[in-house]
Amino acid sequence: MQKRRLVIFAFLMSLVCSCGPDIYPDFPPDTPDPQPEKGRYSAKDGVAYLYDGAALPCIHVSISAGEWNRLLSSYDKNQGTKEQVTCDVVYDKDGEISRISQASIRLRGNTSRRRPEGIAGQEHVADGTDWHHCHFQINFHKYIKDEDHEVHGARKVILKWFKDDPCYVRELYCYDLFHRDGVWTAPNAAYCRLYLQVEGDSNETYFGVYEMVEPVDERYLKVRREGFESTDGFLWKCRWDSGLNNSKADMGADLDDGTEHTYELKTHQEEIKTAEEQLQDFILKLNGKGDESFYRWIQQVCDVHLLLKTYAVNVTVGMWDDYWNNCNNYYLYFTTHDRYDYKVYMIPFDYDNTLGSTLSIGNQSDAGRQDPFNWGNNTNLFIYRLLKNPEFREIYKEELLKLVGEDEGLFCYSASLGRIRKWQEGIGPYVSNDTGEDMVIEDKPAPWGNHGEYRLLDPGENNFFKVRSAAILNYCK
Repeated sequence: MQKRRLVIFAFLMSLVCSCGPDIYPDFPPDTPDPQPEKGRYSAKDGVAYLYDGAALPCIHVSISAGEWNRLLSSYDKNQGTKEQVTCDVVYDKDGEISRISQASIRLRGNTSRRRPEGIAGQEHVADGTDWHHCHFQINFHKYIKDEDHEVHGARKVILKWFKDDPCYVRELYCYDLFHRDGVWTAPNAAYCRLYLQVEGDSNETYFGVYEMVEPVDERYLKVRREGFESTDGFLWKCRWDSGLNNSKADMGADLDDGTEHTYELKTHQEEIKTAEEQLQDFILKLNGKGDESFYRWIQQVCDVHLLLKTYAVNVTVGMWDDYWNNCNNYYLYFTTHDRYDYKVYMIPFDYDNTLGSTLSIGNQSDAGRQDPFNWGNNTNLFIYRLLKNPEFREIYKEELLKLVGEDEGLFCYSASLGRIRKWQEGIGPYVSNDTGEDMVIEDKPAPWGNHGEYRLLDPGENNFFKVRSAAILNYCK
């Protein structure tokens, strides 16, 4: 059966590959080229290779029973575990093989983090386990830091199952839209197929179609070196309740010990005090400056047009679990270590709760019809204060209208439908998997949402692209 499956996969793969790179979003041409790096491949080479969409790659992970059981035990002790265990990885891109020995794998996710096998306290059951989809991160470079432990320059990759997205497309669509619209700060994403084999199993377990997402880390910064101008600054991951309205909020370094902070420093953890003082300065000025002083200051420390373009995409795709509405799911990058002299960038992240998967939370109950100028709580001042200014508000309005324009808008139904159908045709034959979960592609939003009627492909009155575009046009009159 396994051999027959591989033969069928190979035949269908040949059909997918014949479609070329149009199946997936291209690596964005607007992303600035970084300065050359030593070695065969640069950070940008790695991103271009993993996310160019020229094939539907297979990722094969093999792991000893001892290491796998250690991962399961770590999850049982702490569901937020960041424990990394050793594995071997084969990355197969249309027959081009990269073999990585002694890589690491860990679980990822906040509320979506799961035990990948069985029930609490249970060790691996060879050839008889109950598998579960879950998010992973693979670090090729964790233990041995040489070029043989990279995939064409890439050192890490996030692997996400399509949790609560029966359409298998939401987050990938959003990252693709960011790049099509020129938001070069957005991460890259593409599809892959994931296989896992634990020592003692007769065959690999096929986990199905996954999404590869570019991690936001030091390599992410290097890829965008000319855009940021400096890659040596402070990068913060901003978790829930990070409203940028309290300079005494919980801030701390990410030490990979399972401890989480509201604002979590990802780079230069040894300089946590300096980084905290800089972030505190930004929060104090954001909240304390008068309107005229704010207008001058924010243009000195921020690329306002890029931020408003970013937020126009964010609001158009219906991302309610964001900074403005739910104080969540973004990064901040400060380009220097100076307390007062810096540029700050907001980096969008985690876009699976979009495109009609909506919830009554914060300032809204229907992300499809919500006013784009009243998206979130006005105590979360970063966007709210920008839109109070007529000049900035007009920029934001123009970016919204550009996205939903009926003839050339990147978000319009006809353009979106074409992209989604091509992606789904490419992955459709590979969705059925050995976990027994998420076995078919369905045009539905997340089952927990409060607007289960939304659709992406059906052209009727509940089509999210049409509903959202109409709402934006109405509020932009």
